[in-house]
Amino acid sequence: MKINSIALLVACLWVANAEAQSGLETILTDISKNNKTLQSQSKYWEAQKLQFKTGNTLYDPTISYDYMRGTPSAVAGNQTDISVIQRFDFPTVYGKKKNLANEKSKQGDFALLATKQDILLEAKKSAIELIYRNKLQEKIKERKTKTEKFLSDFQTKLNRGEGNILDVNKAKLQLIEINKDLKLNTSSINQLQQKLTELNGGIDVIFNESEYPEVIAIPSFEELEEIIEAQDPTRKLLQQQTTIAQQQIQVTKAMALPKFEAGYHYQGILGQNFHGARIGMSIPLWENKNRVKQSMAELEMNEVQLNEHKVEHYYNIKSLYEKYTNLQKTLDEYQTVLESINSIQLLDKALRFGEITTIQYFLEASYYYQASNNYLLTEKEYQDVIAELLKYQL
Repeated sequence: MKINSIALLVACLWVANAEAQSGLETILTDISKNNKTLQSQSKYWEAQKLQFKTGNTLYDPTISYDYMRGTPSAVAGNQTDISVIQRFDFPTVYGKKKNLANEKSKQGDFALLATKQDILLEAKKSAIELIYRNKLQEKIKERKTKTEKFLSDFQTKLNRGEGNILDVNKAKLQLIEINKDLKLNTSSINQLQQKLTELNGGIDVIFNESEYPEVIAIPSFEELEEIIEAQDPTRKLLQQQTTIAQQQIQVTKAMALPKFEAGYHYQGILGQNFHGARIGMSIPLWENKNRVKQSMAELEMNEVQLNEHKVEHYYNIKSLYEKYTNLQKTLDEYQTVLESINSIQLLDKALRFGEITTIQYFLEASYYYQASNNYLLTEKEYQDVIAELLKYQL
């Protein structure tokens, strides 16, 4: 029953996330098809799976022919020997090798999925930062337009003899800072577009979104942690490597059993012919010494790595979840304050009626714009941490 409830929750999160992220998901789908690293890894694991299946057949048969002249030939005659030999391992080895190859092939799927999730998370976070940069670009342009109007008004008043040069100079300095921010942000947007294009295998990606996908409801930490652990490809890969190590021990033990050879032997000497079956067996004394101990040591190492990952992954999820809840609270506080104070409108009114100076206006406005920028950055960090928590869906 518990497994069914988890599966239902996973399905609900998948559906909600797909509906909320249609635009972003299109880019991620393209990247999953076009990314060169994923294509390379896919080909690599195809080759590895073929290699895993290699070596589980019989040894190549051996054919030998000997012709020896006797001395003196009249007495000794000539001797001819022909041998056809087929060597093979103990019969149980082949079944164990097949099981080992099957288990090794499974790890490729987990490794490929882990790589895919890393790449798609990088792409998703790049897209999230691009949305943040696009939103910031709009804010900077608004400030630029407003400051340019201030500068024009101050210059007009100065030309009529009604203003002062300090207001003009202050507006010019503000405009220089705004233009600098605009150029830096534009450069960041271009770099992020290039990053998405690179991840898309060099195929151009144009992503002009300035609104984040709708945030889906995140379950409690306990539920989410259980879902993530159940879906974690790295954990599955480490578990698979442990299984492989166990199978390797079985193969190693089986390889320590005697090997056999069977064949046909013909001998001709002094006009007489001899032929018949040939049977042989190896005596396992030295060839596999310490190999079982080595396989046991590798199994212990894999078990330690698995346990290490479980602990590390748990606390990483816990840290991300705590960051998520804290950012959610901070974001709510920013939204409440910024929506209620209307600082720029109040400052515009105060400046218009001469209640504050231009220097005071720009100083107070800078506080508001800094808070607004911090809000946008917090919003971006909030989306980042959600992307990391939902990485298992990629």
